[in-house]
Amino acid sequence: MDVITSASVAPEFIAQTVELFIEVAVEAKDVFVEKESFSELASYMVRIVPLLKELNKRETCNAENSFVEILNQQVKAAKQLIMECSQRNRVFLLINSRSINKRIGEITREISRALSLIPFSQLGVSASMKEDLGQLCDIMQSVEFKTAIADEMILEKIESGIQERNLDSSYANNLLVSIAKVLGISTERSSLKKEFESFKNEIENAQLRKDQAEAIQMDQIIALLERADATCSPEEKEKKYLTKRTSLGSQPLEPLQSFYCPITREVMVDPVETASGHTFERTAIEKWLADGGTSCPLTGIPLDNLILRPNKTLRQSIEEWKDRNTMITLASMKQKLSKPSAENEEEVIFCLKELQKLCEERAAHREWILMENYIPTLVELLAGKSREIRTRTLVLLCILAKDSDDAKDRIAKVSGAIEPIVRSLGRRISEGKLAVELLLELSQNDTLKSCIGMVQGCILLLVTMSNSDDTQAATRAHELLDQLSFSDQNVIQMAKANYFTHLLLRLSSGSDEVKMCMVTTLAEMELTEHNKSSLFEKGALDSLLHLVSQGNPRMKETAAKALRNLSSLPKNSIQMIQNGSVNSLVNLLYNHTSSQCLQDELAAIIMHLAMSTMSPNFNEPPVSLFKCDEDIDSLFSFIGCTRPLVQESLLDSFYAMCHSPLAITVKTKLRQNPEHVQSLVLLCENENQKVRANAVKLFCCLTEDGDDKEIIDQMGLQSIETLIKIIKSPIDEKEMTSAMGVISNLTQSPQLTESLLEAEGLPVITSCLRDKMQNSLQKKQLIENIVGSLCHFTIPTNQISQKKVAEAGVIPLLVQLLELGTSLTKRKASISLGQLSKNSYELTHPIPRPLGGIFKCFSPQSESGCPVHQGICSVETSFCLVEADAVSPLVTLLGDSDLTVCEASLDALLTLIEAERLPYGSKVLAEANAIHPIIKLLNHLSPSLQEKVLHALERIFRLLDFKQKYGNLAQMPLVELTQRGNSTTKSLAARILGQLNVLHDQSSYF
Repeated sequence: MDVITSASVAPEFIAQTVELFIEVAVEAKDVFVEKESFSELASYMVRIVPLLKELNKRETCNAENSFVEILNQQVKAAKQLIMECSQRNRVFLLINSRSINKRIGEITREISRALSLIPFSQLGVSASMKEDLGQLCDIMQSVEFKTAIADEMILEKIESGIQERNLDSSYANNLLVSIAKVLGISTERSSLKKEFESFKNEIENAQLRKDQAEAIQMDQIIALLERADATCSPEEKEKKYLTKRTSLGSQPLEPLQSFYCPITREVMVDPVETASGHTFERTAIEKWLADGGTSCPLTGIPLDNLILRPNKTLRQSIEEWKDRNTMITLASMKQKLSKPSAENEEEVIFCLKELQKLCEERAAHREWILMENYIPTLVELLAGKSREIRTRTLVLLCILAKDSDDAKDRIAKVSGAIEPIVRSLGRRISEGKLAVELLLELSQNDTLKSCIGMVQGCILLLVTMSNSDDTQAATRAHELLDQLSFSDQNVIQMAKANYFTHLLLRLSSGSDEVKMCMVTTLAEMELTEHNKSSLFEKGALDSLLHLVSQGNPRMKETAAKALRNLSSLPKNSIQMIQNGSVNSLVNLLYNHTSSQCLQDELAAIIMHLAMSTMSPNFNEPPVSLFKCDEDIDSLFSFIGCTRPLVQESLLDSFYAMCHSPLAITVKTKLRQNPEHVQSLVLLCENENQKVRANAVKLFCCLTEDGDDKEIIDQMGLQSIETLIKIIKSPIDEKEMTSAMGVISNLTQSPQLTESLLEAEGLPVITSCLRDKMQNSLQKKQLIENIVGSLCHFTIPTNQISQKKVAEAGVIPLLVQLLELGTSLTKRKASISLGQLSKNSYELTHPIPRPLGGIFKCFSPQSESGCPVHQGICSVETSFCLVEADAVSPLVTLLGDSDLTVCEASLDALLTLIEAERLPYGSKVLAEANAIHPIIKLLNHLSPSLQEKVLHALERIFRLLDFKQKYGNLAQMPLVELTQRGNSTTKSLAARILGQLNVLHDQSSYF
């Protein structure tokens, strides 16, 4: 530094120094080692700058400028240090972090000393500035710059590794990774090797060997770090190892006498020397001394002190002897494992135990085993039949592979190495746990990770293990599945094995391409109900709805297909309805930009949603697909202007809604809108069979409740002919059943009967009934609808129609169905027979009178007339129940568990006692044992049925014989009705009790 000789130069010099202070304060922030120390130094410099600027305004003599020279020197020293710390190798800087902090401290204290030399009294500096500067000087003089905690831990590990002669590569690997993390260096092998080579070059270029102690330290650090896998290629290591092992010979050496501890008589591990100059095993001599020994165990000479000094030379010799023998042993043992058989199984197991013991002793032993090329031999052992050999081999491979990139690389080079490990996953849980542990370790190698997922059955076995009762096995399986989820193909395989975690993650956060892949998988998979439920519980719905609404056209279609797949589970559909998904799906369906394929899928989803409302959960309120009637109108109107596939699904949707808890609302809405009815009628004539079948099915549903006035108003002869045509030429039996159901459900009327006759409905329906009774009696619903349809042809007001029914031979079939049919079939058959019977008396032919006089002997014997109608009856001409043998089966039905059947059979039987037929019909009923069952019907709680029975009994008991015979039997039920019946039944029961003389005839109490 040039001495300042002129007062005029001082301001320029101070200004230069100020600029340097500012530069250093800024540059110090960008240093990547000892950031806190440099940051603190920068903060001091920032505080000094205002002072220097103030001094620059004042005149100072040359003698007073010495402090400026010191400041200038130190700020330049700081700038130089910052430059070194920015340019030199980062590992080198880390190792020298203590000396860097020392230099920062020296610079700080020198700056503080320079500031204390400023002549404040002569310069007229304010008292406050002087006080602030004094405090700053005190702080800077006493401050201690300490190495960062993370850096200090690294330095301690380095020192420990050197002092303890830690030769394990795992120690060096961990140390190198720790250094990389602290310095922000990638832990990739190539990056670590590059940084290490740069560190070695830094040491060579710095010519540190002029300082012998520092040079030795650096050599030791290099030797320690060189043991890391990343700093030396496996080939280089193996070459060095094999060269050394070859030079050792082939026979192990016996230990030297000096290796033995005089106390334990065993080879020492940690030899220490006592004051007597003799060496012992540390643990043995420590015990000797702890037990009160004060003399040398070998010579008996008293010890001057109890200090134990490590005998490093002897320890090194013992370790070298052990290493030599271990290398020779490893080389000779491998061939014993190469060809296992039943004869040498014990020997193989022994060798595996020894290898495991060596592996657990030192990391160096594991490296030697790798370099002896044991990996292919061990992999081959996994294919053997011995469970113990397999399990011990798995343990050994896991130990070798742990934290060893070299071991993983060697396993990757063995053809088919992963297959036998995967096979072990499917064996006993103890072996499977070892296999998954090994695979988890191997999955850290990219090549092996790719291979694992490709092995057939691997992912399925892992998913199975993830559900194991063994917590450890399940946890490891989950961890390995997480590792394998890097591949979309693996994720798809997991999904096919019912493990959806990663598929759902990609579905929500992956790229569009990945999302497309995942959603396609969901769309095409055959899922169980449990799968579908699990996917919704884990959030699949939100992701799929988003893709259906926001994705590109192909994404929308595929996502909709996946939603259709999942919504087939009612539980999921209910969730969709409750989440408010219906409106967005319907609006997308209406959108003219939606593709035909998308509309098809959306309609199918809506159908699933509607179907889910058919089976209500009684613990929750009923769920409605739509919130308002306008939505129902809009969707039904859309059916008429869309494509067949969409029509098919939407018609099914409305059918489902008509069987939901809110069915009455939906049915009423559809029936009361003439446009909807007319549209449905037209759809029943549609050329597309599936659309027509679904339309007829919905039509049938709307007619079930009897509220069909609006429907009948919209139906003409053409509609009836369409239904008959469907029945006559059925493509689908369900469609025929629905068409027959429509006819069956329609309210009876003369006009409808005429339309059916005009459409040639009777022969078609009769033929269908005969065919089904002969071949398909199990088709119960179809037969129910057929018999119901026949009721239109048997109405009492149309005897022509009735006659056609009789001529078609329908009556015997109806009688058969009284015994063979379902409850509904029996009821409908009873109704038809009752309707036919109403006209029997009118159609009965009188019995011809015999000829009188001389011709009496030539007259034929008089025929016996019908016991009820007192004329000549037949099934075909008068539809007589007696002639049709229908009385007995009808009587049987009086005891049916279905009250509607009881009532229908009663109605039919009571036609036998109408008007003047009372005595004759009553007699027939009595002979058929019908009176008692009729009386028992009083015990039922149906008022309409009770009234019919009471009216019948009131007429029957007009006959004295019947009153006497059955009066007592009816008395108790009648008394019960007078007490618990309604006003009508009470009155009727009382009147009959009067007939039976139980009550006074004129009683007005009831």
